[in-house]
Amino acid sequence: MRFVAVIAMLAGPAAAQDWIPVFDDAQITSTLAGRVVIYDAYTSQNFGANGDTRYITERVSDGRWTARGGQYCSQWPPSDRWDCYDIQLRGDQIKFVAADRAESVGTFQK
Repeated sequence: MRFVAVIAMLAGPAAAQDWIPVFDDAQITSTLAGRVVIYDAYTSQNFGANGDTRYITERVSDGRWTARGGQYCSQWPPSDRWDCYDIQLRGDQIKFVAADRAESVGTFQK
């Protein structure tokens, strides 16, 4: 898949608008650690470099995150279950894709 991503980046401006999948744990970690993703005017998520995450909307939820098996994974207490998502990038946007193909798109805070 890295080969596909490289070709997409080299193909020119039209291809630059495509979503680029990320399957490397180190790249997922470096992409998210210490960053904030804005989903809409009322919803954001902070990704701590230490694996903590905070989802802020009408209420605040604190959880844990990690990169595992080429996916972003999160755990939200009181559950001890880890849910994992594929990651795709496009410019300053990130897309999380669930196992059921549901998507959540956000923009990195500047």
